[in-house]
Amino acid sequence: MEEWVKLEAHTRPTRARLSLRLLKAFLFWCARHPAYKAIVTTNAAKSEDARESLGKAKVKDDVLQHEQLPAWFDAVKQIGNPVISAYLQCLLLTGSRREELAALRWVDVDFHWNKLTIHDKFEDFRIIPLTPYVAHLLAALPRRNEYVFSSPGRLTEPRIAHNQACAVAGLDMTLHGLRRSFATLSEWTETPAGIDAQIQGHKAQGVREQNYIRRPLDLLRMWHIKIEAWMLEQAGIEFNQSQFVQGLRVVK
Repeated sequence: MEEWVKLEAHTRPTRARLSLRLLKAFLFWCARHPAYKAIVTTNAAKSEDARESLGKAKVKDDVLQHEQLPAWFDAVKQIGNPVISAYLQCLLLTGSRREELAALRWVDVDFHWNKLTIHDKFEDFRIIPLTPYVAHLLAALPRRNEYVFSSPGRLTEPRIAHNQACAVAGLDMTLHGLRRSFATLSEWTETPAGIDAQIQGHKAQGVREQNYIRRPLDLLRMWHIKIEAWMLEQAGIEFNQSQFVQGLRVVK
């Protein structure tokens, strides 16, 4: 393990750190399993030298500034694949984790009550508002199968198209950076920190958040719509929320 780590540390330390953690967890499981505990007597992934060779992960700080929103939206909207284009815009406007949103199914989308059911990383699920522009993007997508973002199964690799769009816009931005951008840009609308954290699926912090505050969906919606409208305004995107909502009801 130490020899392998020394090789990987030069080219992909981040992936190597993840691999080391996964292997460590797997060997712990083997040590507790009746069929394997006699074979796995030590955990090679616990090596201190291996961890030191990889170093500590650096905190990433890629985030969209509000003046960069026009360039980002323009480039993403020009992506030839409309599913990927919609996915990336929704990723920014909901602040969701990339895999959470990619796994979204049509049964999780409620156009009548304007809500999305997101299968959460920590909880079984969380319910967030379906804001007007996100609803507009989703309503235009083809229904090939159970997944909202289909390709032709479920969307698996939007990163390449996003990197190309960012190159066109002159930006350096990761997919997780879009989630970070939602949290950062929300502060321009003076959204209470607990509200955007709940929309994003962060674990509640503090005694009040954990034990006392229970926010209804309507309260989240009021602030989430403000966040979306502000982002669209900064991006120079004209979108009439009320007309779209009325039109959607007529179609239904």
